[in-house]
Amino acid sequence: MAKTALGVAMVRARESLRDDRLFNDPYAQRFLDAAPQAFPEEPTSAEDLAELGPLASLGAVFAFHGVLRTRFFDDYLLTATAAGCTQGVLLAAGLDTRALRLPWPGGVRMFELDLPEAFAFKEAVLAGCDAVPTCERSVLPVDLRDSWTGELVAAGFDHAAPTAWLAEGLLVYLTADEAVRLLTAVGELSAPGSRLAFEHGDIAGSMLLAQARGMAAMDPYTSLWKGGLGKDAPSWLHRHGWQSQIHDLAELAACYGRPAPGPASGGFLTAVRTRR
Repeated sequence: MAKTALGVAMVRARESLRDDRLFNDPYAQRFLDAAPQAFPEEPTSAEDLAELGPLASLGAVFAFHGVLRTRFFDDYLLTATAAGCTQGVLLAAGLDTRALRLPWPGGVRMFELDLPEAFAFKEAVLAGCDAVPTCERSVLPVDLRDSWTGELVAAGFDHAAPTAWLAEGLLVYLTADEAVRLLTAVGELSAPGSRLAFEHGDIAGSMLLAQARGMAAMDPYTSLWKGGLGKDAPSWLHRHGWQSQIHDLAELAACYGRPAPGPASGGFLTAVRTRR
C-alpha cells in the first residue's frame, strides 16, 4: 500500500482517539496494523521528535491539514447527498472509509476508484473487520491516468443524476495537463447540480515547503508533487460550467475549534455544476 495513504490513515487513527475528535474512523488503525513496517522511522520519544527538527514541524502541519480536510470533506459529502446528490465518486479513494463510517441518506451509492493494488490491500483488511457499508458501495480498480469513465458507467453510474465528486489528496500529484483531463472527464459525466471538491492552495507556508523540498528524507514525497491546476482552478472551473467557492483553512480551523500548529495556509474548493 502507498505510504502516503498509510500516512493519512495514521492521521485519522490518531484523531479518532481524541476526546475532542472531529471525526471517528474505526478502520484507520486496522490499516496501520496490517502494514507494521510502514513507518520504522516514526519517533517514539521527545528526544526522537527533537532530532527531526524541521521535519517535526512539517509533520505537524500535514497532520493538522489531514484532520481538517477529513472533517471538511465528510461534511461536504453529507451536505451534497442531503441536497439531492444520489451518488458519490471518490477519485483515488485510497484508504477512505466514508462509505462505511458516515450516516448516509437512503438510496445513496458511493463509487470508489483507485489502482488495483490499493484495493487488494484495502479490501483484505476490511474483510477482516466484517465491515458493513452504510450505503451502496462499488469498488472500481482503475488508473485515473487512463480511460476510466466507461468502466464507471458500466458499473451503474448514472450520468443524468446529480453526483458528489471528491478528489481528496489527488490533484497535487497531477500535472496541469493531467488535472485538466481528469476534470474534463468529471465534467462530461456531471449533470447540473453535481458537486465537486478538492484541496486548493499550498498546505503549508512557502518557507516550510521549501525546507521540505531540500530534505533528503522528504524526496519520496516531494518528488511526487506536480501542483495540478494550482491557483488557476477557480477560473478553469468557471469556464467549464462550474461555480466554485474557496474555503479558507484558518477560518475552518476556528469553526472546528482546532488551533493550527503554526500559520495556516491554503484551504479547499467546492463547486456546483451549473451547465454541461
